[in-house]
Amino acid sequence: MKVSYHGHSVVKIETNGKTILIDPFITDNPLTDLNAEEVKADAILLTHGHFDHVGDTVDIAKRNNALVVAPFELAQYLGWQGVETHPMHIGGGYTFDFGHVQLTQAFHGSGYFLEEEQKIIYTGMPSGIIFESEGKKVYHMGDTGLFSDIKLIAERNKIDLLFVPIGDNFTMGPKDAKTAAEWVNADYTVPIHYNTMPPIKQDPQQFVDSLSPLKGKALEAGGSIEL
Repeated sequence: MKVSYHGHSVVKIETNGKTILIDPFITDNPLTDLNAEEVKADAILLTHGHFDHVGDTVDIAKRNNALVVAPFELAQYLGWQGVETHPMHIGGGYTFDFGHVQLTQAFHGSGYFLEEEQKIIYTGMPSGIIFESEGKKVYHMGDTGLFSDIKLIAERNKIDLLFVPIGDNFTMGPKDAKTAAEWVNADYTVPIHYNTMPPIKQDPQQFVDSLSPLKGKALEAGGSIEL
């Protein structure tokens, strides 16, 4: 399994001949190396409905005939846009032909903004994602603050690769993210959700250095880890 990071919270997983994107915020993402008009995907997994996570989902899904897996309300909304969706909710798991997906808790918000109409579409509870394939588990925490049930998630799952937000302001900052990483105790921990906007500016290498003796890795856009 090859897992790569593409700026902000964008993650790509290549496994068993399939390509899965998580939170494909590409257009307007100043830190990504991807081109939304060219990226390929068999499936898209979404943590919640904010613009910097849904991103280019509709266009990518339609162009690739990709399945979108998302919390129920967000899946319903995207289905109305002509996208094939599979709705899920926190605690639930499902085995697809590309791997097993389970949604976890995340403490955040979730809404799709229609700025011209000054409306917010409620898109359900935000989530984290545990993705399993080839006997490996990747935990993408989505946008979240620190919460004690991370310990329970870690007790029930041997996580090979953890993606943890460090930006602060909207999510955990480095201090709380370090605690979360220690609880999960993954083989590798990669920071996400930082430096794409002024309020979430952080030093990812400084965060990674603070994790020792845990294995942390600050990936540049396009950087990858083989599991």
